[in-house]
Amino acid sequence: MAESLKSKTVKGTLWSSVERFSVQGIMFVVMIIMARMLTPEDYGLVGMITIFVAVSQSLIDSGFSQALIRKQDRTETDNSTVFYFNIAVGAALYTILFLCAPIISDFYGEPQLTPVTRAIGLCIVFNSLAVVQRALLTVRLDFKTQAKATLIGAVVSGAAGVTMAYTGFGVWAIVTQQVVNLALVTLFLWVFSHWKPIWAYSWKSFRELFSFGSKLLASGLIDTLYRNMYLIVIGKVFKASDLGYYTRAHQFSDFASSNITGIFQRVSYPVLCTIQDDDTRLADVYRRLLKVSAFVIFPLLMGLAAVARPLVITFLTEKWLSAATLLVPLCFAGMWYPVHAINLNLLQVKGRSDLFLRLEIIKKALGVAMLCITLPMGLLPMCWGMLANSIISLVINTHYTGRLIHLGFLAQMRDLLPSLALSMAAGAAVHATVTFIPMHPGLALAAGVIEGAAIYSAIARLLRFKEFAELMSIIRRK
Repeated sequence: MAESLKSKTVKGTLWSSVERFSVQGIMFVVMIIMARMLTPEDYGLVGMITIFVAVSQSLIDSGFSQALIRKQDRTETDNSTVFYFNIAVGAALYTILFLCAPIISDFYGEPQLTPVTRAIGLCIVFNSLAVVQRALLTVRLDFKTQAKATLIGAVVSGAAGVTMAYTGFGVWAIVTQQVVNLALVTLFLWVFSHWKPIWAYSWKSFRELFSFGSKLLASGLIDTLYRNMYLIVIGKVFKASDLGYYTRAHQFSDFASSNITGIFQRVSYPVLCTIQDDDTRLADVYRRLLKVSAFVIFPLLMGLAAVARPLVITFLTEKWLSAATLLVPLCFAGMWYPVHAINLNLLQVKGRSDLFLRLEIIKKALGVAMLCITLPMGLLPMCWGMLANSIISLVINTHYTGRLIHLGFLAQMRDLLPSLALSMAAGAAVHATVTFIPMHPGLALAAGVIEGAAIYSAIARLLRFKEFAELMSIIRRK
């Protein structure tokens, strides 16, 4: 049983990685190409309405996908109930967004936002049609199917976005790329998943799933509002170009942090759910997931911060240079996202969505206070404030983990300290190289990446890091 679980976890992790990094890699390249042709103001306009789409998506999901994954005896009635509920909520939310588009436009003082909001709001409808398909594929750890669907969407939508950017459509190139992507992904999830709803809706099923999912809904809404609150504040207080710099910097840091977080979160949740009643085994698997995720993401984000300037100049040109300054604190904050996610996954696995909600309220209240403190100081201090809040939130998140499986903050930091120390050493060496040795930005970027990877892997191997050996073992087997 243990070997079977390990095998399924490895396979799920690999295919989830393929999906995340192949798709996000394509979209990342598309973003770079489009950013070179578009302006910070174009990206700033889309950033202004991101929060409305993100909040709508949280309401559509309503925590039902996590509730379906956690429920071991789910039925077709459960699945169909969630599906029809999502469609109704998606249609209602798009209608509200469509009608409120002029108000949003007036709030920001950007007339062009009215048609842009109405067009990009279609993403809400497409998302509502695929929640159940994604959840059922995740239950089976079938990330291969999800990878196929998202890869097709990324390639076709990327080609459409680049073509429109090249031909001078401006912000509409970004809108088209996002809408076409979600439309195609939804279509192919329907084609590949082979799941279709039955004509059944059960209020009993709804209440059962919602009793667990409602807390996650509230938590998700709080988290979404908080994460996108910066977009509203920057878009309202600063210029559209400043918001464009912030969103590009955030996308660079997210490429590593959010994608790796998503991989470990998607794979660890269904895996941990299968052993939710065995605390000893749960703690062991949890610690291994935590250490491996940190071993991978700490050096990536530390290295990204070290090469921020040559990276932005090489890929986006000097017109985006202001994004490099913001990228450094965002990378340091993003380092801790996988640790946050795996800690919160444990609360869901143990069925404690009430604690999950309580933690989100506390953390986000502190985050709002941090924003209020740093806002008068400027955009860069706001980003450093995000790092400070991430550390504070980590202490809070680990409190209940310590109570549930006796792995609190200090225990987790002991597990993570070796990877953190090695990442800091490699990052410092890379920063010194790209800062003090005169080189072309492209050459500096290449030198920094090679140097950082060589230092980190060599020392990890020399000191016999178990995480390094485990990753090498997976690579050799696959």
